[in-house]
This record gives sequence, C-alpha cells and structure tokens, in this order.
Amino acid sequence: MNRPELPADLRRFILTSIPSVPYLEAMLLLRADPARDWSSSDVARRLYLPEQRADELLQQLASAGVAAPGQAGAWRYHPAADELRVMLDRLAVQYAADLVGVSDLIHSSVDKKARQFADAFRWRKDA
Repeated sequence: MNRPELPADLRRFILTSIPSVPYLEAMLLLRADPARDWSSSDVARRLYLPEQRADELLQQLASAGVAAPGQAGAWRYHPAADELRVMLDRLAVQYAADLVGVSDLIHSSVDKKARQFADAFRWRKDA
C-alpha cells in the first residue's frame, strides 16, 4: 500500500506538538465543528474516553492555543494564529489519508529522542 509522503515540516509539527492520538482526535473533533461548544462529557462520549481524560485533553488544547473557552465551561476550536490553523488543516488532511502512518509517528519509539530534542521548538500560544 502506498502511503502519502509526510512533508518534513508536518512531521516536525507532529513530533513537537501532538503528544498522543487521543489529543489529535480531540483536536480533530473540535475542528470538525468549530462553531460548537464542546464540554468534557461531549468529547468523552465521542472519543470513548473517561470524562476526566477528555477534560485534560481540552485543557491541553487550550494551553496549546488550539481551543478557546466557549459557553458554560465548554471549549471550541479556535487556533490562536493563522499559521497554526493552516498546519492543523494540513494535519487533518494527512491523518485522513494516512491514519496509520500518522498514528505510528506519534507512537514511534524511534522518534522519541527527536521529540525530546524538538520540544525546545514547540509551538506555544504565547510565542
């Protein structure tokens, strides 16, 4: 099976900014309906996670500048910068085309050292 080529900048972004597949799945869930306010229970139900884990993921997304507060303690997709929005759009397309490849990269033990090194260049909301 031929997998789509993963561009170097997107690979680097995944290694430095996507800590887990559930994190990616939560981000993609919010991205799929950006006008919706997502509660922890909504995300937990959709991703088959405990509500506490969903809440942690939403807090991480907010800290990373991917989500912003919505109504009544909920969150909505709101990338802090246009560059981040473009990167997340590209990641969504890549993940749809190569779910296994992107998931493998996130889980890859070979790339863990690269992730640790690249943490110094992590995308941050305040950057």
